[in-house]
Amino acid sequence: MRRIKNLRIVGTGLIGTSIALRAGQLGLKLELHDSNPASLNLAKDLLAPYLLNPIEGHPIDLVVIATPPMSALEVLEDEFLRNPNSVFIDIGSVKNNLVAKVEGLSGLNQRFLGTHPMAGREIAGASSAQSDLFEGRAWILTPTKSTSPDVVEDVVDFVKLMGATPYQMDPEQHDQVMAYISHLPQILSTSLSATILESEEDVSLAGQGLRDMTRIAGSNGTLWSEILRENRDAIVQTLHKFEIKLSQLKSAILEAQDESIREAFKSGNDGRALVSGKHGAKPRNYEYLLIVIKDEPGALSQLFNECASIGANIEDLSIEHSPGQFTGLITLAFSPEDAIKVRTHLESKDWKVHQR
Repeated sequence: MRRIKNLRIVGTGLIGTSIALRAGQLGLKLELHDSNPASLNLAKDLLAPYLLNPIEGHPIDLVVIATPPMSALEVLEDEFLRNPNSVFIDIGSVKNNLVAKVEGLSGLNQRFLGTHPMAGREIAGASSAQSDLFEGRAWILTPTKSTSPDVVEDVVDFVKLMGATPYQMDPEQHDQVMAYISHLPQILSTSLSATILESEEDVSLAGQGLRDMTRIAGSNGTLWSEILRENRDAIVQTLHKFEIKLSQLKSAILEAQDESIREAFKSGNDGRALVSGKHGAKPRNYEYLLIVIKDEPGALSQLFNECASIGANIEDLSIEHSPGQFTGLITLAFSPEDAIKVRTHLESKDWKVHQR
């Protein structure tokens, strides 16, 4: 990275503190600020070895605005007055309104680049921060015609330093995409979990399906209230499309229309196939190999070494194993070309390989 050495982070929640942890471990020096003293003190204790001495007056190269959406503009303006030569980014999940307002602010509009790391956890706060939170994730940048090319270059370098992959898009397009892939799932998970409250049955018997679908229902309602208001139009349009699909399926169930139900599930299968197996990566046509593996020390590393020995890249994996079972089943995802190589190679070494 060319110029960013000293970093100021305003907002020491999950994202801000995770950025700070990663940056500090990689040698950047930090300055932290938060209007919540408890959050700020916890973050400072976690990051003590990496903090700048405020008395020495170090120049700040990059300011990260990691506040809730509704306060981002006010904080940006204040930080620009303090550090007019810095690069500025935000990390909010709604971009269009903020970017449009910054466009009208001479000077800041050249130094600011809206960004959104596609990473997070349902548990908020500095206590949940992780230095590897952004590893392998997409990080969206929304530059405008006003954004300085040097600023874009610096931010791209910084995003890569965080372990993420930078993607650029228009702010309005960003908000429309988020309505589908982030905001709608949150609304559905929250609504599903709220519906469970009306059940008179013992939901503690639920399997993994319900647990998966309700995981993000633990998210912070105050933060999400701001997000949903900021992206209201795109979210309402997306909800309308979802309501149509739900109504069609409801009618098919009521009228016992098996073919319509099957078509709904086929559409669901096709939509699921568009969801990338890797965050930020374009969907790929993976082949899945099911490999029987012995429950003994070194078995996994031996399998991985066999794949590496023929230059095959494992794209994804899952393991099924029951306690006390002599063997387990590992599913490995490969490109179609690598899948053929791996199966041929492993079978020549007497591994039991099946194709899903």
